[in-house]
Amino acid sequence: MSRVSMANETEVEIDREGDVSNPTRPPSSSSVSPVDAATFTHTPFYCEENVYLLCKKLASVGVADPTGLDLFVVFISNEGSKIPLWYQKASQMEEGLVVWDYHVICIQVKSKGNKSSAVDLVWDLDSTLPFPLPLDQYIHKAIRPLSFENSMYRRLFRVVHAPVFLRFFASDRSHMKDASGNWTAPPPTYDPITAEDGRTHNLSEYMKMHSPPDVSLKDMVDSAYTNKYGVVVSEAVLKELFSQIHV
Repeated sequence: MSRVSMANETEVEIDREGDVSNPTRPPSSSSVSPVDAATFTHTPFYCEENVYLLCKKLASVGVADPTGLDLFVVFISNEGSKIPLWYQKASQMEEGLVVWDYHVICIQVKSKGNKSSAVDLVWDLDSTLPFPLPLDQYIHKAIRPLSFENSMYRRLFRVVHAPVFLRFFASDRSHMKDASGNWTAPPPTYDPITAEDGRTHNLSEYMKMHSPPDVSLKDMVDSAYTNKYGVVVSEAVLKELFSQIHV
C-alpha cells in the first residue's frame, strides 16, 4: 500500500519506517504477550502480507480458532483508491490521518451466544490504537463513518473469510515497484506468497472496489464465507454485516 494526496489538501507525509509515535498509543510493557503487536511480523506498506501472517499466528497460538474460522480479512479501498483512515502509525498529521490507496485489517468474530461478551475485534498492525480493538471503537475512531459520505473518499470493504484467503491469496509484490523496477518500499525478507492453486499474483482482485450491488444481508454473509474474493460492502453496512456473522 502507499499514501496518496487528498484533493485540494496538503499531501499526507509518511514515515517510511512506519513508527510515528502518537499520544493515544498504549504504553509499552516489558512483558510481551502472544497478542502484543511487537510479536507479529510487520513490514511497512505490505499490509496484505502482514495480515496474512497475522491470521496464521492468531490461529497457531490459540488466540483464534486453529483453522481461522473466526477470522475475516478486510480490504479497505474504493473506486479512486483514496481512503482516509485515522490513528495510523505512518502519519505525521494530527490524529494520525493517512490517505491510503488501500489498507488491510483482520476482524475476529466472537461468539454471539453470550451477547454481553460478544465483542468483535479489529487487528490492525498499522494503527496506534489499542491492539486489538473492539470493532465499534475502531469504526468510530479510525474509519469515522459519515465523514466522507457520498464523496470520492467514501470507504468500501471487501470481506473475505480467512480460511479462504489463506488458500487463495498470492502476491509477487510487483505493485510495489516503480516504472524503473525499483522498490518503492523495502520488501519483506521472506519469499513471496503463492496461492494453493499455483497463482503468483492476484492482489489486484482484492484491491478492486466498486459500489456493491443491492443484495440481501444473508447473501452478503454467504459470499463473505464462500467466495474466493469475498464480498464488497459499504461502510454503512459493515457493522450490520458482522452482527449477522456467527461462530
